[in-house]
Amino acid sequence: MTTGSDHALNIPAQCPVSHDFNPFGGSYQEDPAGSLRKARHEQPVFYSPLLDYYVVTRYADIKAIFRDTTSFSAALTLEPITPLREPAIQKLVEHQFDLGPFLVNEDEPIHMRRRRALAEPLNPANVRGWEQYIRDLVTRYIDKFVKKGHADLVADFMWEFPATVALKFMGVPDTEIEQARQFAVGQIMFGFGRPTEEEQVAGCDGMGQYFNHAKKLVAKLKENPDVEGWVPFAIRASQQDPDTIDDRFLVSMMMSGTSAAHETTSNAGANALLTLMRNRNMWDEICEDPSLIPNAVEECLRYSASVVAWRRLCVKSTSVAGVEIPEGAKVLVVTASGSFDDEIFDEPERFDIHRGNAKQHFAFGFGTHTCLGAPLARLEMKIVLEEMSRRLPHMRLVPDQEFEYLPNTSFRGPQNLLVEWNPADNPLPSDRP
Repeated sequence: MTTGSDHALNIPAQCPVSHDFNPFGGSYQEDPAGSLRKARHEQPVFYSPLLDYYVVTRYADIKAIFRDTTSFSAALTLEPITPLREPAIQKLVEHQFDLGPFLVNEDEPIHMRRRRALAEPLNPANVRGWEQYIRDLVTRYIDKFVKKGHADLVADFMWEFPATVALKFMGVPDTEIEQARQFAVGQIMFGFGRPTEEEQVAGCDGMGQYFNHAKKLVAKLKENPDVEGWVPFAIRASQQDPDTIDDRFLVSMMMSGTSAAHETTSNAGANALLTLMRNRNMWDEICEDPSLIPNAVEECLRYSASVVAWRRLCVKSTSVAGVEIPEGAKVLVVTASGSFDDEIFDEPERFDIHRGNAKQHFAFGFGTHTCLGAPLARLEMKIVLEEMSRRLPHMRLVPDQEFEYLPNTSFRGPQNLLVEWNPADNPLPSDRP
């Protein structure tokens, strides 16, 4: 990393420039916070020529950016970080793709109006009503592998079940869940990675298909809007206030809400299980005392979040940590780095399920754009840890496995997570061969 002006770049003279920062490879994938340890302490805001983004790494600065909705817009949050090539654009045209804004990439005043109109189903009291459904679903997945003595906790468990929960919560009919789930998954590389032209075209094809499928699902739900689910709730809200919740927003809600809930919770659960397997003493503690699980969930979210960075557009020239960020600049706030800031978290690189302020993490963002689905994600993670620790306290990582992560700026979770155990030692007699 160098400091000073780079005359090939239209950046302020005092801004540090990093030609080494590469979120698509190297240590960022395995340990995004650790890869930015030096930057946090020495150059907490720097410019990345590779991305054409200003990168922000410190807790206080990230928090200030999330708070300052006047200077920083959420509008580019879902834009592909790699600009679309012409064949990919043509594929979207073929599908007549016209995705409207959603809560995550909207600014005030419409953002808060819509958020308030849609918040009721996701308040903690209402989310608790889903506990038995989620627990039954988790149980069915564990039943499939508990007697085998081995599993890939991503492929056999965490990749599928959060998508099913999300679709059910959205109000997708049971007969449509499987097809909708296939459309909903796997868009990380398209939006946040460095896809090849071929991969980009395939991503746009999938996005276009899912967009048209989401339109059909919304139309079907509008025929019977009294059923349970978040989208039916929004349809009823749209009948009362069509200016706030219109048809275009409903389709975006179906599409973006489902994909986000799947990707984030799948990765968060896998990250938590991997972290606890690597910190065996902490796993043993929650197996002995399940009351520790809620705070363990928070520490897992801090230590190994599924969302590690988010984006903002600077719409008014603003100083952050002494660096002038010009109007029109794109900003990458590395939330995972903020959650390891030693100004906030004592010994941040130590995993500790007893940490008193673990919940101050940025796993769900901060401020007016804090994730509305956080109560549901927390409940899913809590139930996963409760059921896995109850039924498979003796499981362990398969030795010498390597963990791979999709090379992208913002979403993180292992592609596989192999565990093993002796099924004869399963604590529940009904789980033994």
